[in-house]
Formats: sequence, structure tokens, C-alpha cells
Amino acid sequence: MSSRRPIYFNPAAATERIASPQIEGLKALHQSIPNYAPTPLVELPGLAAELGVRAIFIKDESNRFGLPSFKVLGASWACFRAIAAHLGLPLTVSLNEISSRAKEASISLTAATMGNHGRAVAFMARLLGIEAQIFIPSAIDQETKNLIAGEGAKLIIVQGDYDRAVQEALGESSTQNNALLIQDTAFEGYEDVPAWIVEGYSTMMDEILNDLAQRGLAGLLVLTPAGVGSLAHAVAKHCKSQEPAFSVVAVEPDTAACLYSSLTTGKMMTVQTSSSIMDGMNCGTVSSTAWPDIQRLVDACITVSSYESHCAVQYLNSKSVVAGPCGGASLAALRHLATVKENASSLLNKDSVIVLLSTEGARKYPTPKDVSVSDVVGLTQTLTQINSSNSTLSVTDGVGETEIVNYLAAWFAHRGIEHHWIEKVPGRPSIVGVLRGSGEGQSLMFNGHTDTVSLSSYESDPLSGSIGTKDGKEVIFGRGCLDMKGGLAAALAALSAIKASGRTPRGDVIVAAVSDEEDASQGTQDVIAAGWRADAAVLPEPTQGTIITAHKGFVWIEVDILGVAAHGSDLAAGEDAILYAGSFLQALEKYQSQLPVDDLLGQASLHCGLIRGGEEPSSYPDRCTITVEFRTIPVQTQESILADISALLKGIAQENLRFKYAEPRITMSRPTQKVLAGHPFVQKVVACTSAVLGREPIVKGGSFWTDAALLGAVGIPSIVYGPAGDGLHAKQELVEVENLQEFEKIFIQLIESFCY
Repeated sequence: MSSRRPIYFNPAAATERIASPQIEGLKALHQSIPNYAPTPLVELPGLAAELGVRAIFIKDESNRFGLPSFKVLGASWACFRAIAAHLGLPLTVSLNEISSRAKEASISLTAATMGNHGRAVAFMARLLGIEAQIFIPSAIDQETKNLIAGEGAKLIIVQGDYDRAVQEALGESSTQNNALLIQDTAFEGYEDVPAWIVEGYSTMMDEILNDLAQRGLAGLLVLTPAGVGSLAHAVAKHCKSQEPAFSVVAVEPDTAACLYSSLTTGKMMTVQTSSSIMDGMNCGTVSSTAWPDIQRLVDACITVSSYESHCAVQYLNSKSVVAGPCGGASLAALRHLATVKENASSLLNKDSVIVLLSTEGARKYPTPKDVSVSDVVGLTQTLTQINSSNSTLSVTDGVGETEIVNYLAAWFAHRGIEHHWIEKVPGRPSIVGVLRGSGEGQSLMFNGHTDTVSLSSYESDPLSGSIGTKDGKEVIFGRGCLDMKGGLAAALAALSAIKASGRTPRGDVIVAAVSDEEDASQGTQDVIAAGWRADAAVLPEPTQGTIITAHKGFVWIEVDILGVAAHGSDLAAGEDAILYAGSFLQALEKYQSQLPVDDLLGQASLHCGLIRGGEEPSSYPDRCTITVEFRTIPVQTQESILADISALLKGIAQENLRFKYAEPRITMSRPTQKVLAGHPFVQKVVACTSAVLGREPIVKGGSFWTDAALLGAVGIPSIVYGPAGDGLHAKQELVEVENLQEFEKIFIQLIESFCY
């Protein structure tokens, strides 16, 4: 079985019918707009032969009234009707008359958009000689913003997604008497304009049907993109008004599957969207006026990845069809439909005549990465190729985790795996993917960080993700491949394999891909604060195949030794804080030898990591600040360490009355981590490893700190266990391919043993 989100099929749609009335004035309006002509219906005989169907056509909407999208068909009719309704004019009024009357009444147009709809509304405003305000999410690329502004519209940038832009556009239009909202998303109290937009799209369907009738073709299957659902609504109404009726397949981005989610649950759903090159389809809510008909009339719904859309665009361009990502979505869906045998034969067979709607022309977009990759090696390479250097770690600015979390969101969405974006600190997101169990078993979390240290210290291409050899072993190179994208990839690959098996676990399987582990562990703290818990956890950090069940914590304490500032020549007035600090350092050295010992982790330790004091050689320093790092074991606490240092300082002051200090303070603290080697979860991991490798792994304590301590502190028994490699934080980093593949198998075995 595939781990991919399945296609939604609606067999009942085959017998559904709907009346499609003639719309007064629509044809006259569109034909009165300068440069009206039917857009091309291009045949793709090679693709038809490849897929074994009678014929495939693509409706090329790359140039409609000089705009690179079909959207202007709906926007123009909705603008016309909205103005006519506002002014009480009949639908037989001419475009020139509408323009004249709209200017007299100081009417303006308002819309929210992801791109083409807003540009189409702006185009109509310019054509009519009136003003337009277009609300657009800040994440939209600058070129799209420039194109809309180029139509003469005023742009309002919204800090939020498309749904937020719609809300702000509605709020703005409701405060102005003559500002008309032209939106293709319907909601309670706002149904007329979206319905008019759907009517406007019928011109495109009429053109398709007329062209095919002239060719003597029938038995049609139409694949249509679906954003808020307006176009899909228009297509479905036309197709199901024919006799015999045509079939309809709606297409959405994996990452914005609001229609798919609504269809599979049987009720309108709002979904959280994430980044997609299919900007015009990146919508979280289905239009309320479109939903009832789409639910009844659409034969199938397919979601596709940005990468699949990109590949479709490249194919269409090779056939001289100019298309953007939304235009390629229908072809991407058709290719996926052709791979599905069950339930698809009624839609796709040797007699099928297929029309793909290419809804936009070419535009620039970032080349997406393939989210269908499921094997640990391919995933490690892909994750390594994404720059996710920590933005707060070093003097070299990092880019942060947004791009890699966008990829992971798309990866989860492609498989229909529930996922949650967590971003308490702007620009530092984490993501939690969860394969829900039946609720009767134990839950298991894999926690892996997505951030890396700086790229600047890498000697060659830090983002290559290339495969080579080192010391006779096949390895992957690149910053973060070992620390710890390889381990995270092993967890993801195991999750994908479990999803593909089709067997529902009894307990949840969770993969938390967290930010900022290399610096302040913001991501894991955010995940914990969001309430995520499990019965056990694995952190696949690079432990060279050793199971780490315990490690020390750490506490940073700042101590200020106080002096009195004075000129260097003023012996009577000056008190030397740096000189007095020596007494503290001597006492600290003696104290160090008395630190407690743990049976697994050994003796606790301390060292002076920083010392700061003085302004210039010619002055007595009034302060010397020493930062002491303690590497702690379980018997130590923040309070006990702070009390010890306070007692140390107090003792020195009693012996030397000139010795002054400020109360010591903790600047950072992280707990210890310890799970006994005999813990049932540890023994389970040992057994699974032995079953896969034929040998028992080493179990011991570790010297480095990890986020496992944070999970342990909230009651989650956690171990650190990950692949082998070399070059942590060094000029060349590598992870062993064979070991990665072993860990994928170990993690699959562990999930099956622990969660089923």
C-alpha cells in the first residue's frame, strides 16, 4: 500500500443532475470586453497514448483579456452585477453605461486575493475607471504584488493567511457605503457575489463544450483546480447539466485540502494551510454557496504536491502550453488518477475524453522539493539540502527553520498525516506529525531537531546532501546530515512505512521536528507547552548506535564580585574587584573536589566559562562577573547549587571584610536526564535492535546534553539513540548510509512492538 493520502471517490455523483439556466447578459458582457476571444483547447495526443485514453485536451487560460488567468471571467461578471445591483440597473445595461454610472456614484471595488482574483478585480476597476483596494497576505511574492498594483489598485498587505485577508477586506468594505466587496468566498450573509463569480466561469465551459461538439467528442471527464471552490462549482454544474452527464474531478494542493477534508468528513471544514507554489489554490475554507453542489456533484477529489504540479508545468511547457503551478495541478492529478486501479476505472478508461483546466499562465516560483520521498536515504539527502541553520546561534546569521518546516508540513500533508505547526517565537517554527492510534495502546514520540549550526564553517558545499564514500563506507555529506537530519529522516521513514502498511496502531506515533535545539531548545519547550506527551520518546541524535539513557544537566550561575571604581593612583579609594575574585576562584576550586558522584554519570563538574571585569588598565574595576557552568547529576538542584555558591561567598566575606558581592543568579538551567537501563522501554529498544541487527547495542550514559532531559522532566521516559557518522559541527559532516537504513528498520520494529 501507499502512504499517500487516498483519492476521494463519490460514486453517487454519476447519477446526479442539475439544471443550468441561461444567464442573461453574461455572453454580451464578456464579448464587450476588449480583446475577447475563446482561449485555446490544446490536444495532447502523446499523453493520451501514454495513459491509454481516447483523447486529452487542455484548456489554456494563460491569456484571457491580456491577463494570465481565467479569474477575470468570474470577476468581471461579479463586478458588473454588483454595480448594477447597487445602482438598480438592468443586466441589459452596457459596459460603458456601467462605467459612467459607477464613476458618478464614486463606487470602488474591494477584494482579498492570493494573486489572480485580485488582479482581475483591479483590471475591471481600471476598465471601468474606478478605484480598487486589494487585500493580500504578506507572504505573497513581490512580483505578484507588483502586477496587481500595476493595474492601478491600492494594495493592503495583511499579516496573516488568505482567510485573514478576506476578513479584513470584508471589514473595510462594510465601513464604506460605496465600496463593493467582490469575493469568491461565500459565507453567511454574503452569497450573491460568489454565486455571480461562478456564473461568470460558465463562459469557459461553454467554449469547451462548443469546441468538443465541433470535433464530435463526448464522454467527457473534466479535471478542475479547486481553491475556495467557485471554479469547481461552475464546472460541476455545467458537467452535470449535460445529457449524458460528464464526470468531474476536483484538484487541491496537499497543503490546502479544505474541499477534500470537507468531502471526507461530510461537512464543511476549515483547514490550516501551509506554503504552496499553487498560490491561487492555497485556501483554507470552501465557499458556502459552492459546497452543497460540489458535495453532491463532484465524482472525485485529488490532492497533489507542489513538486507534482511543478513537474506537470515542465511537461506542459515542453508541449508549448504556457502554464503556472495552478495550471499544472490538473495534469498532476490526472497522472495520479492513472496509477489508481480501484474505483478509478469508471472515470478513466480507453474511451475517456479528458479536459484539463490550466487556469493560469507562467509565473516565477521557487522550485519545490519532492515530498513523495519516503526512504531514509532520500529523506536525509532532501532535508540536508534545505538550509535550516540556527538564526541565533553564531555571528553568522542563520536562516532559521521556516523552510524546512514548510517542507515537513507538505510531507505530512501528502500522506494525509495529521500535523500541527507550533510557532511561539516568530520565525522559529516546529511541527508535530501524529499518526493517530485507536486509543488502546502506548504512544511513542520521536523528537528530532531541524536546526543546524552555521554553514560558514563547512569546507565545501554544506547543502549538497550528496552520496560518496569515506573509509570504504557509503555516506551522505552535508551540514546537519548527522546532527541530526539523518536521525529525523529515519523516524519519518518509519512513520511513512507504518502509514503505508494500512494497519492502525493502538497507540499514537508522533514525530516532533523541533527548532532551536542547537541554542536554547525553544522548539521542544514549545511542543511541551502545547501539551504534547507520549508514553516514551526516542531522540535520534547521532550516538554512533549507542543507546544513551542518561546525561548530565547544566546550570549557569553568574557571580558579581564588587569593588570600588577609582583612579589607578588612588590606593585609598580603590577596591579591586578582579583581585578579590581570586579568593572566590580559589574557594570554587576547593568546592569542585567535593561535588557529588552518580553511579552512571560519574562526578558532577564545574568550570568557569566567562570572566568579565574592568574598563581600562588605569582604573580600579568596580565589578568582576564570573559565569560558572555546572554539569549536574540528579541529586543536584538549582536551589542546592545556588545555596552552595551563596554559602561559599558568605564564608569568604566573613574572613575578609573588604570582600563584597552581589547575590549569585542563575542565567540558564537545564535538567539532568536518567532512565535506568532496566526500564521496560529501554529493554524494548534493546530487543528491537537485537532483532534487526543480530546483536545487542551498548547502553550507557552520555556526556552531552539533549532535549531528552526536557521530555524526562515532564514524565516522558526518553532515550537518545541514533546513527553513526563523523564531523559534528566540523568542516565536513557525514552520516553512514547503511546505518541509516538499519535505524529505519529498528524504528519500524519499535513502533510495531510498542504501539500495536
